[in-house]
Amino acid sequence: MPGAAMRCAGRRRTPSCSAAEAGTAMSVGAETMTEAAAPAPVPGRRTGRRVAALLAAPGALWMTAFLVVPIAMMVYVSFWTQKTFTIEPTLTLQNWGTFFGTSTYLSALWTTVRIWLIVLATTLALGYPVALYIGLFVRNKTVQTILLVVCVVPFWTSFLIRVLAWRPMLGTEGAVNILLMKLGVVSEPVAGLLFTELSVVIGMTQIYVVFMVGPIAFMLSRIEPSLIEAARDLGAGTGRIFRTVILPLSLPGVIVGAIFVSVMVLGEFATAAALSGRKVNMLGNIIVTQVGSLKWAFAAVVGVILTVVMGIVVAGLLRLVDLRKEL
Repeated sequence: MPGAAMRCAGRRRTPSCSAAEAGTAMSVGAETMTEAAAPAPVPGRRTGRRVAALLAAPGALWMTAFLVVPIAMMVYVSFWTQKTFTIEPTLTLQNWGTFFGTSTYLSALWTTVRIWLIVLATTLALGYPVALYIGLFVRNKTVQTILLVVCVVPFWTSFLIRVLAWRPMLGTEGAVNILLMKLGVVSEPVAGLLFTELSVVIGMTQIYVVFMVGPIAFMLSRIEPSLIEAARDLGAGTGRIFRTVILPLSLPGVIVGAIFVSVMVLGEFATAAALSGRKVNMLGNIIVTQVGSLKWAFAAVVGVILTVVMGIVVAGLLRLVDLRKEL
């Protein structure tokens, strides 16, 4: 077509030349429209990597400055030589030997693990039924939100106030003992409710159970009622539906709640000190005591051990469920 148009140039216009010129115009117009409609060039792989690096840089710098560097410094200081009220940067294993060679510190480690296991079990036992009701039986989103807000009402007050409020509740003349005696459960006040390991477990369970309710209720609210109806139509009973449908689908919420509770309970020291009368020593209490005595190196040892325990617990829980896939 372009060649025909060139041949018609300089000649008298004829029908054939007019047709050739029209075809050339249509061809040029089509090429122009094709170029205009072509998509913009996609950034290269190198540009995409550069953008990803820029987006990740602030978070990486923050984590490095406030997580990696402090942990590395804590590990390093744990090998310093501890004097009476000072430490020297002379590397030694004396602090580590003191921890693992003293029954008091090993007992604190075991107490920490034992209380963590008990509180984890009690928060799950109390929190799962509440989350089951909120997430599965209440389908109105507004009502669900109201019930979850009610669960976090205690957090509107200070943490220390919530802990100390258990002292008059669990004392020999407290509300719990009065209620037990009026119901005829006991004939005299129970002295073992306060300043014991039981009081510590009760206080921690009440404080941290909400962290188990929230994630489980969220996962249960995502279960389609049609799945439960289909299982019921196939003849499955309530127990089997719970074991094969509800529990597996809510397991990611259980794992997230268990991680929240585990990290906070393992690092606890205030609840144990306030409700046990300093009779129950956890690793957190050991750290506070050593820091108060200016024994920074030994406090670093306990901190490293506590961090390792937390890491093992969290890694073990994450192996149970692939949260990136489930959430």
